[in-house]
Amino acid sequence: MGAHIKRLAAPKSWPIKRKISTFITKPNPGTHCLERCVPLNVLLRDMLGYARTTREVRKILNLNTVLIDCIKRKNVRFPVGIMDTVSIKEINKYYRVTMNKKGKIITTEIDKSEAELKPCKIINKSIIKGKIQLNLFDGRNILTDSKDTYKTNDTVIIKLPEQEIKEHLRLEKNAKIFLIDGKHNGEIGTVTDIMGRKIKYRLSDDVTVETTAKHVFVIGKDTPAVKVC
Repeated sequence: MGAHIKRLAAPKSWPIKRKISTFITKPNPGTHCLERCVPLNVLLRDMLGYARTTREVRKILNLNTVLIDCIKRKNVRFPVGIMDTVSIKEINKYYRVTMNKKGKIITTEIDKSEAELKPCKIINKSIIKGKIQLNLFDGRNILTDSKDTYKTNDTVIIKLPEQEIKEHLRLEKNAKIFLIDGKHNGEIGTVTDIMGRKIKYRLSDDVTVETTAKHVFVIGKDTPAVKVC
């Protein structure tokens, strides 16, 4: 696979200028699909503006001060996706990667304490040697012997880098959700009803919308547990 793609062919979710050059860095295959991630090079250069060229990005990464989910990363092609945390220690800046209402990947500045917390959606689960293995949306697998009842489409908030489960957020009535796809992408709503794979949620007092569970990301019970916008 090539290291670059044409800017005009890049996913529409990338918040980049399309006609300033022919090619742009392509992310490595990894934890996120192409439409929901950007390469670290694009994040630091095009989105955050901490560099003007890829060469400058490499110099920044070689300082070992850029952490993605509390792990040092030095590859300009490393994929940074939805709900990942970005820490730049040298200037004490911390961000969470989310999406806006136009379906564009964005960064939201967060506190240092939140940089160690990451909400992860459960996409599947299985039993291994008597323990429950949670398969999370970003490729993580966590084993737990907790008696808590974890279900697909619930969210767990994990502490980084230990991957310790700090909180379990259930997909249930009155849960706060963040939309990661569909017409209302990037908006926060409150669940009003669950009908199998269909979810009804309230955006405001007079606006109720129906969507599928795969478009929903639980972020809190009565209020968001982490900052996403």
